[in-house]
Amino acid sequence: MTRTRDLDVVVYGATGFVGRLTADYLARHAPQGTRIGLAGRSRDRLERIRESLPGADGWPILVASADDPASLTALAKATHVVITTVGPYAKYGIDLVRACAEEGTDYTDLSGEVLFGRESIDSFHDTAVGSGARIVHSCGFDSIPSDLGVHVLYEQVAADGAGELTDTTLVVSSLRGGVSGGTIDSMRGLVDTVTSDKRARKIAAGPYSLSPDLAAEPHLGRQSDVEMLKGSDIAPGLKGRTAPFVMGSTNTRVVRRSNALRNWAYGRTFRYREVMSVGQSALSPVLALGVAGGLGALMAGLAFPPTRYLLDRVLPKPGEGPSEKTRNAGHFTTDVYTTTTTGARYTSRIRAKGDPGYAATAVMLGESALALALDRGALPDAAGVLTPATAIGDRLAERLRDAGFEITVRKM
Repeated sequence: MTRTRDLDVVVYGATGFVGRLTADYLARHAPQGTRIGLAGRSRDRLERIRESLPGADGWPILVASADDPASLTALAKATHVVITTVGPYAKYGIDLVRACAEEGTDYTDLSGEVLFGRESIDSFHDTAVGSGARIVHSCGFDSIPSDLGVHVLYEQVAADGAGELTDTTLVVSSLRGGVSGGTIDSMRGLVDTVTSDKRARKIAAGPYSLSPDLAAEPHLGRQSDVEMLKGSDIAPGLKGRTAPFVMGSTNTRVVRRSNALRNWAYGRTFRYREVMSVGQSALSPVLALGVAGGLGALMAGLAFPPTRYLLDRVLPKPGEGPSEKTRNAGHFTTDVYTTTTTGARYTSRIRAKGDPGYAATAVMLGESALALALDRGALPDAAGVLTPATAIGDRLAERLRDAGFEITVRKM
């Protein structure tokens, strides 16, 4: 399909907290000549945001709303790529996916919502394949470090002729940052849905819930999202203890979808899990149990009306976020460890400065969109509902390195 549009990238939801950060990142770092627009429900608020951005005086403003499908279609027709930060996506997102899939417009979001991802795949994957659109969910801390971390690992193993990936574990080695109100709101929506819908509960719990072909997935036994491991259980010489990682239930499904979309190139015995380090002290086992229990308690609390009322009063609300000083002080490091079918061991690392859910996410989301808009000839030949690795892959890794991320791979 010939792609002739007035704009290269539009930030939809630019008046929200992460939307503003993403628009600001693009204003400061997009190549000169990139045609960028801002979209949302309120022209007045969008104009105020535009005034606050360096060099954004001429950026067009598009008024669009999740409850006005025609406005979303007009938005999709105006640009090569839409960035959307308007969530929860299960509540507000599917009509924009439809519009982009129908109009051949590339799409990126920050969704960590498995049920929304499944709906997007079932409803619009084939439409997007037909139009040439790349619908790319999870382009922030959920789930680029996970998906790219495995992607670069796989590519190095393949280049070395070292076989296929087998047991693979991501360890969040260090993390400093806050939890976004949008993430909490998505959790509320998930709890509400799985509490009342048995089918949704089954989809959310399935390890291959984002698979393009569930019947073709390998039967590898139980793959739990709640793992408490010794470092030595993951790789020789790795010290300390680990606890479950709160985003693992989404990230693992995204990575497994990448494997399946590539015809299981990572391996038919590829098993993937995610954990976070809780250190090496004598209290580490207690900390691991505390993290696991805390995650369970949060989900249970959101499901029980009296405790949910109390939690809603103290948890971050959508649109809220930390101060600039706090965002700048954040950081993250993720390390992925794998053993191949030849017995070789490899590890990859993704590390970046900035609060993972805000500052670093704005970089990841912005660079994902710029790659889709400006680097199309260098991207994998793919369309449909994709993942960061299968839609953007090496080019995204290159862009993030140029933006200051460390992305490395080595044989152990």
